[in-house]
Amino acid sequence: MLIVRSLLFKIVFLLVTIIEMVLFAPFYFFLPHKLAWIVPRMWVCSTLWLQKYLAGTGYEIEGVEHLPRGACIIAAKHQSTWETLALVLHIRDPAFVLKRELIWIPGMGWFLAKMGMIPINRGAPVRALKAIIDGARKKAEANRQVVIFPEGTRQAPGAEPDYKSGIFPIYSELGLPVVPVALNSGLYWPKQNFRCYPGVIRCRVLPAIKPGLKKREFMNQLETMIETACDKLLVAAAEDHNPPAMPPTAVKRLKELGMNWKGSVRR
Repeated sequence: MLIVRSLLFKIVFLLVTIIEMVLFAPFYFFLPHKLAWIVPRMWVCSTLWLQKYLAGTGYEIEGVEHLPRGACIIAAKHQSTWETLALVLHIRDPAFVLKRELIWIPGMGWFLAKMGMIPINRGAPVRALKAIIDGARKKAEANRQVVIFPEGTRQAPGAEPDYKSGIFPIYSELGLPVVPVALNSGLYWPKQNFRCYPGVIRCRVLPAIKPGLKKREFMNQLETMIETACDKLLVAAAEDHNPPAMPPTAVKRLKELGMNWKGSVRR
């Protein structure tokens, strides 16, 4: 049944995405920036609705009161496609830092470009960092919120953290607060896995880290805040009445946290 529901969700998700791009394209690209956000937010709402009623995966977000309406940097844990969608509904005017290859995707890339994202070439780290700083400064001047994934790519739930120090020059140069975001989405919509698992994705927005910290203090605080909250969300998922099958990384982390996982383990 899990495979059937996952397949149904992925097929309908793809069809709805194509249909909405075709329907919205004639007027979307002519809308002013703030009004144009209606289109991607409608698409995200429909995607999350499909995920809930076809795959059985809902979600809850805590701490949205910590999200500033003005310019800031949002540093989110990255485990899944889910957060690249759901955060759009809760951040006023987000500008995501993303790999430039996404902008090259016909159709979808055009929609992303319209919303003024920050594309980077991950194959050239020095130039990528400069592009992020320059792009983030322009977005901040426009009172937008810059969303960055400080580990650079998706990580499996419970995996050893891999925070890149590149976020510090951005924080230091822009002089903006950094809002950490923790989540456990990889338990339910994992990367490189066909299945979508039923349950409740949990996301927690944490209090902002103020500008002006030294590099070591900032990096330690960012990692500690996000990873501590992610551990709590991992344990919460494991204690649910119908928990998802856990990846080996999550099983290992649960053991380190004092929980002997006796449920299903996915490969």
